Amino acid sequence: MKSSLHKAVFLISFLVVIGCKKNESTLEIKGEIGQNSIEYASGLSINKFTGYSVVKVSNPWPDAGKDYTYVLKEKDGVIPDSLKSYATIQVPLQTIVVTSTTNIPFLEMLDVENNLVGFPHTDYVSSEKTRKLIDKGLVKNVGQNEKLNIEQLIELAPNLIVTFGVDNNNPMLDNLQKSGLKVLIQADWMEQSPLGKAEWIKLYGALFGKEAQAKELFDKIVTSYKEAKKLVESKKATSTVLYGSMYMDQWYVAKGNSWVAQFMADAKADYLWANLEGTGSLGLSFEKILDKAKTASVWIATGSFKSLTELEKSNPHYSQFDAFKTKNVYTFESKFGATGGTVYYELAPSRPDLVLKDYIKIFHPELLPSYEFTFASKLN
Repeated sequence: MKSSLHKAVFLISFLVVIGCKKNESTLEIKGEIGQNSIEYASGLSINKFTGYSVVKVSNPWPDAGKDYTYVLKEKDGVIPDSLKSYATIQVPLQTIVVTSTTNIPFLEMLDVENNLVGFPHTDYVSSEKTRKLIDKGLVKNVGQNEKLNIEQLIELAPNLIVTFGVDNNNPMLDNLQKSGLKVLIQADWMEQSPLGKAEWIKLYGALFGKEAQAKELFDKIVTSYKEAKKLVESKKATSTVLYGSMYMDQWYVAKGNSWVAQFMADAKADYLWANLEGTGSLGLSFEKILDKAKTASVWIATGSFKSLTELEKSNPHYSQFDAFKTKNVYTFESKFGATGGTVYYELAPSRPDLVLKDYIKIFHPELLPSYEFTFASKLN
């Protein structure tokens, strides 16, 4: 399917085990104290100084061999000698290439989507606003993330390429830098906190000189998320929940500290593997899943299924679950853009408040009687 790469990255972020330490709140350089503006994201810090900011991206992929530090230099800013060994990026950016659909909402929220000049495999993009730019030829298709068209990128000459890696073998990153192109590695997909993922909007605020706007937007998301949590604070978790589907010959269950389990807990649902320690996942056989979750009252299925019939065709054993029999099965992955991009993969990381409201609507529908799902769909 067209979104296979993005689904793979999404799955990897679900499977990995992450052990990031919390970023330090301040950084001192030449007697000046820079306050870290990041509160929730574990893999990002942004310390602002007079004329420049220091951005650190840590744990950019599972078992990463290094962290990445970037200096964002403003006009007339003077970079201290101690920072000159790090990559310097002139800000605010005028042009940018990003390589993950999760970055598209950040650009649009900051009103800088017109600065986007390239994206790999543009069919992945589901946003109507950015699709119009693609259709007008203003955003070029620059290949695929694992095999970007370097010649085309050199011709586009963007101020910056924001990309990501999935392991320590990233020859494409080396080739981009050898070609003289400015590259920044980001790691929003590695975050296990729903709000931590969304806070990466502050990186784009720093890149485009819109720090205040980024903070305001993120603060509104935090407020919206907390207000949604408050709706269910007095509720008991009465829905027992099965999450996932078979992938190859395994069913990967999210561990208790993963972002998936966090949504379940915040929506006041009884996720059946909530007590499984860790932030990654555990692969189990179908038999073990059925033994524990046969009587689960709700099933959140992964996959772009449109109906119970389609779900059953993918695996006839699914009909053994009580949630299937009672038609209480939902998926977040069945809504697509005009060219096949999955809306959930693109928008959900930047709007965890809407994801949480969808979950609350599933588990406690009486609390949001007029709310319509943003991502979720009930299979019939």
